[in-house]
Amino acid sequence: MSTQRTRTGEGRGLPRPGDTGASRRGEAGTRGGSGETGERVRPQGSPGGPPARGRRARAVPARGWPGSPGAIAARFLVLGLIVAVALWAAAPLVSAGNWTGTAIVAVVTAAGMHVYLTPRRLPAKYLFPTTLLVLAFQVFPVVHTMSLALTNIGDGHLGTKQEAITAIETSSVRREPGSAEYRLTVAERDGELVFLLADGGRAYAGTAGGLRPLEGARLGPGGRVAAAEGYAVLTAAQASARGAEVTELAVPVEGGAIRSQGLSRAYRGRAELSYEAGCDCVRGPDPGAAAGSGAGTEAGAGQEGREKVWRADEKQGRFVAADGTALPQGWKVDVGLANLTAALTNPQVNAHFLGVFGWNVVYAVSVVALTAALGIALALALHHPRMRAVRVYRTLVVLPYAMPAFAMLLVWRDMFNTDFGLVNRMLGLEVDWLGEPLTARLSVLLVQLWLGFPYMFLIATGALQTIPSEYMEAAQVDGATAWHRFRKVTLPLLMLALAPLLVSSFAFNFNNFNGVFLVTAGGPFPADNPAVGATDLLITYTFRLAFGQQGAQYGLASAMSVYVYLIVAVLSIVSFRRTRVFQEVDR
Repeated sequence: MSTQRTRTGEGRGLPRPGDTGASRRGEAGTRGGSGETGERVRPQGSPGGPPARGRRARAVPARGWPGSPGAIAARFLVLGLIVAVALWAAAPLVSAGNWTGTAIVAVVTAAGMHVYLTPRRLPAKYLFPTTLLVLAFQVFPVVHTMSLALTNIGDGHLGTKQEAITAIETSSVRREPGSAEYRLTVAERDGELVFLLADGGRAYAGTAGGLRPLEGARLGPGGRVAAAEGYAVLTAAQASARGAEVTELAVPVEGGAIRSQGLSRAYRGRAELSYEAGCDCVRGPDPGAAAGSGAGTEAGAGQEGREKVWRADEKQGRFVAADGTALPQGWKVDVGLANLTAALTNPQVNAHFLGVFGWNVVYAVSVVALTAALGIALALALHHPRMRAVRVYRTLVVLPYAMPAFAMLLVWRDMFNTDFGLVNRMLGLEVDWLGEPLTARLSVLLVQLWLGFPYMFLIATGALQTIPSEYMEAAQVDGATAWHRFRKVTLPLLMLALAPLLVSSFAFNFNNFNGVFLVTAGGPFPADNPAVGATDLLITYTFRLAFGQQGAQYGLASAMSVYVYLIVAVLSIVSFRRTRVFQEVDR
């Protein structure tokens, strides 16, 4: 029994009688270096070594799907939803022939299925959705904006060359004597305006894409289409509300187009301007000489103009005549760095750009400095040990932060009204706060100070409570005054927590569109330059370029957005580097 017990102990790696630790280590080292096995004996309980005394080796579970059947079913349900969403997103892309978008959806779906169907790759399961959101909401908008900045996209340059040719021909349609007439019913399908036309018992559906027969239409009294499957017939009031769209819609047909005449009739007219592929040009009467002839007038009014030729200019994306005049309809083309250089070299653009940029920097720095100073001052005052009713005061201070900023900006705008504003009535003044450049700038700074200081107050209050009281007591024992204690102890420790938030606040206020647009709309505007106002930021100036009443210039606005992005990125990087100085306090 003793021999069997000893062998069992040896099999378990137990020490043999008479062995010492040194002899066992030497024996292990000899076995490891003798070349018999070529392996080093690992100690008990270590990874790869024999199990520790009193422990049983755990069986390695077989690879498979961990979790209960319910968890596995939930996982497959989520994956099924992902596939369903992918199919829903890919369907319109395939129908539109957008194979690039379809490929992106397929790759993303395949990557997601691979990540979540594999039991391993645990970090990827968390990083995949985050990376997807960053690409969708950060990288893609930046890349798309940069791509638009390299084109001339804007009013008159939104589509392809063929779409521009169609628009030119349909816009020059004139009615001729004896031209075909149709009974018109204005309808809608998927938000698009449609002409339902009836002619001798036959019905057609006409859109900006062309004319096609309409099957299953029901004709009502007067021969007009009363109902059609898949189309929502508009009432007279609804059609009148969209009168501008009805007038502008032209259904292209061979040799001309069909246009409306009122809300119940339409006619087929002839296009005075026609495109010739041989010369890549548009021929027809000069619209300038034929001014006064509009759509729907009898033929002859537009024939008085002499014939003119507009040749395609691929660099400008429009048809240009020999005298330099161009047709308003154009197409989108690549212009390279023209939009980006225009902000720096074009006098009509860079003069406004530099002025707006200067005020933009002053605005962002002033708002951050004022809100931080007031927030820290109030936090220090309420942090004093002798202060009473601290909770009440703190609640009152953060009230502006609890109110919706969008609504409060509109309230402040009305408070600055010259005639009925609360500010002038309470102070007995007659100041045109939003009508003069200086007072308008002071007004937007005051509004942002009122909206922003509670945030700085909350952050400073939390940071003050983390400063050990021993630091202040030691400084007081050393004879430091209150100002020196604040400047040498409190402020550096506060900036350790506030510095990154100040940088983010600067980036936010540099692009604070609502803070300016809802109060002053960028104004006041000088009489000789209604495009740029005294309180315009780069973001509001860019918005006006893109969606202003003077015509949309999406390409130039995208170039401005690229500059705004680069400016904020550079200033943020520099600011973050400067904040490293405060980290020395924590070392």
